[in-house]
Amino acid sequence: MLTGLRPDSAKVWTLDVRFRNTVPEAVTLPQHFKAHGYEARSFGKIFHNPWPDNVSWSEPHRWPKGAKLWSEDAKKRFRTFRDKLKREGKPERLINRIRPQAVEIVDIPDKEHIDGAIAEQAIVALRELAAKEQPFFLAAGFIRPHLPFVVPRKYWDLYQREQIPLAKETSLPSPTPPFAMNTMYELRDYYDYLGTSRPNQGSLTEAQQRELKHGYYASVSFVDAQVGRILDELNQLGLQDNTIIVLWSDHGFKLGEHNSWCKQTNYEIDTRVPLIIRSPGAKSNGKSTSALVELIDLYPTLCDLTNLPAPEELEGQSLLPLLEDPSATVKPAAISQFTRRLRKQHLMGYALRTQQYRYVEWIDRKTKETIAQELYDHDKDPGERKNVANTPEYAQTLTQLASQLRSTLPVPLAPEDPRFMNSATDR
Repeated sequence: MLTGLRPDSAKVWTLDVRFRNTVPEAVTLPQHFKAHGYEARSFGKIFHNPWPDNVSWSEPHRWPKGAKLWSEDAKKRFRTFRDKLKREGKPERLINRIRPQAVEIVDIPDKEHIDGAIAEQAIVALRELAAKEQPFFLAAGFIRPHLPFVVPRKYWDLYQREQIPLAKETSLPSPTPPFAMNTMYELRDYYDYLGTSRPNQGSLTEAQQRELKHGYYASVSFVDAQVGRILDELNQLGLQDNTIIVLWSDHGFKLGEHNSWCKQTNYEIDTRVPLIIRSPGAKSNGKSTSALVELIDLYPTLCDLTNLPAPEELEGQSLLPLLEDPSATVKPAAISQFTRRLRKQHLMGYALRTQQYRYVEWIDRKTKETIAQELYDHDKDPGERKNVANTPEYAQTLTQLASQLRSTLPVPLAPEDPRFMNSATDR
């Protein structure tokens, strides 16, 4: 989204690859605004954490100092648990990956929490930027509702755990290749969920499911409050009528759907995200649309809304027509992709989402051969439980969607790139 390039163009398929090494001349969204006279500032998680890409910003990225997450008691329990693993002779790789508990209620003010502190950074920056004549591009990236679900007590108290509904679509998609579903390693990295079964091997207990959903709900409400704090400050500074606001998330999240948790698949639950755009004076403000869009569309959209020239290499499409008419259509499909490593075989799964269907094609990156296909009819199966790719009545639809996918992404890149060949994405 921030480069305006799809993964195959940016050559970034995994989190251990820095885009400045693959497309060093890329001009990012905030960098483009900075080059056209905007002051660009960033707080929290915008680019991937290890590489905040300071060339994109007018000031170096700064994480808040002294902010907290887990309580001291939780960190002490964690150290004790790690020491126990060492005494038992557990592998160093396991011990280094493991994290403190996935869920905790903490008794701290919002501003002392890492996400609350990020909101405070953004608020302070807003006050400074409002006093200047220079236009600004401000980015605030909250980590919650990502794991771990550690937030102040008052947000937990908004929900009664026993009243929280559990997932309804709990069966795995079928028939599908086993590598299509994630393994939930991300959840198993937390010591209180160490040993959790993979989705095809078992389920979390009801108590665990309720704990995690309670934590997710509390985390969403906590971040909602932080967004509210920033918007309140924007209004108090009198900037609401001259500021474009975009609220978005980088991925979806399974909460028991498909008997799984976390993300990292090509299914709807993982790839559908919140997206809200508010531009002063836009006819569609306050309205929703069912049009298909992609996060890669935000770069050209913001260029259009601010009358900046859009770089020619951008692969998204401006959503300006939707801001004028929510019934408009800007593209026939949305595409996502996720890589898998199956023993020595390197795969890429591409998903094409139309209004009615989700088509997933798994390609061997070395041979370019399609080794598996999935097709889900959302009119009949919105939960994506039944793969109808091999059903005769969908044969023509399958062929059409496969052709549509390849016409959008013509040829998968060669797999010889060592950055790709040496990467592992799921365990």
